Amino acid sequence: MAERYSSFERGGRRWLWQRITAAFLVVVLAFHFFLLHFVNHADEVTFAASQARMETLTYFSLMILFLVTATFHGVNGVYNALVNQGLEGTKLSVVKWTLVVASAVLIVQGVRTALAWAGGIPL
Repeated sequence: MAERYSSFERGGRRWLWQRITAAFLVVVLAFHFFLLHFVNHADEVTFAASQARMETLTYFSLMILFLVTATFHGVNGVYNALVNQGLEGTKLSVVKWTLVVASAVLIVQGVRTALAWAGGIPL
């Protein structure tokens, strides 16, 4: 059976964003692991150093951008995989809105956690 791309046209805008977010996530994770293992030596990273980094606006902003990008990439991938498997109608609508609500909760909780780590608000 040929793949269907009813909501995810190959070459379309969502298809492009799926690829862009994948590339972004790979680059950020590669950079993170490079710094962690080759520059800072993971066994020497302390909680205090980590806390100091979290209190910078740049690091905080990148963490939120990573959270939003990872959420979009994952949810969009799951949704389109289900569409490609033939899920339609009411079931597809329920899944879509469940994913939207779950994404919103994940992002809000992620931002709250990042703010708490940065010293902004208590959990």
